[in-house]
Amino acid sequence: MRPDARAWFRTRTSSAASLAAIDAPALLRAKRRGGHRVSVVLPARDEEATVGRLVADIAEHWVRRVPLVDELLVVDSDSTDGTAAVARAAGADVVATADVLPAHGSRPGKGEALWKSLAATTGDLVVFLDSDLVGDVTHYVPGLLGPLLTDPGVGYVKGCYTRPLEVGGVSTPAGGGRVTELTARPLLNALWPELAGVVQPLGGEYAGRRHLLEQVPFVSGYGVEVGLLVDLLGLVGLSGLAQVDLGVRRHTSQSQEALGRMAGQVVSTVLARAGLGAAAGGLLTQFRHDERGFAPYSSPVAVDERPAMATVPEYRALSSVPG
Repeated sequence: MRPDARAWFRTRTSSAASLAAIDAPALLRAKRRGGHRVSVVLPARDEEATVGRLVADIAEHWVRRVPLVDELLVVDSDSTDGTAAVARAAGADVVATADVLPAHGSRPGKGEALWKSLAATTGDLVVFLDSDLVGDVTHYVPGLLGPLLTDPGVGYVKGCYTRPLEVGGVSTPAGGGRVTELTARPLLNALWPELAGVVQPLGGEYAGRRHLLEQVPFVSGYGVEVGLLVDLLGLVGLSGLAQVDLGVRRHTSQSQEALGRMAGQVVSTVLARAGLGAAAGGLLTQFRHDERGFAPYSSPVAVDERPAMATVPEYRALSSVPG
């Protein structure tokens, strides 16, 4: 690890691995002193099995008991199940991606939901959490907010954690995050070695200051996390980034084929950011085997991205409205 990456890892990594490690009253005082408003965003597509409990826990702990959170929003990306109804019943506001900035249309992908969430929320601090989290993650929200509330030099915070691998009902303590270890980490170490200390560059739990998030583009698909990390590094420098150890992250593991498509989008995003490939990307060809032999099939992994929100006239008009 390069000396600058090692120094960053040592000085910009904190721990909030459990609720007991968090001084919630102190964070609330810091929020009030700074006059901050906090928005928590959960992008969701067909997550009715997990989103309700996640929303209910956040609402109970951080809206009602300790009012750290002012807005709790689920952005529904064309779910075909009861995601929206479950999230609303649990205490979240819910918007559909198609209903936010409708003149700009709607694209598939997690990054689209995150981008549009900026136009559907008003907090100067924004926390993003995936909607398929399972287990006790009550400490995630204050953990991610901590560096932003206590250090004005921090602009963007990544969550990090161990990731058990759960396949076919069998769980191993580590082994999750396969796209990170086999794709994202080698590429980032090669192209941006100063980011070598980032434990979970593709993790879906992170927080940032709105005035920074609205200055960078959002990749519409699975490349959104690595795109944000690289772009915000360019915007605020390594010293403006931080990470928090949140303990353990559990979610539903995806198939190898799905992970391959995810990796293809990550590679396209990294190559585009490095100026090593066309931003339009291309196709990823994978293979299935049946009684007749191997059959190729292709999936798009193009870098489809939305512009920095601060450049969108409708957003600027919303931002200029008092209250």
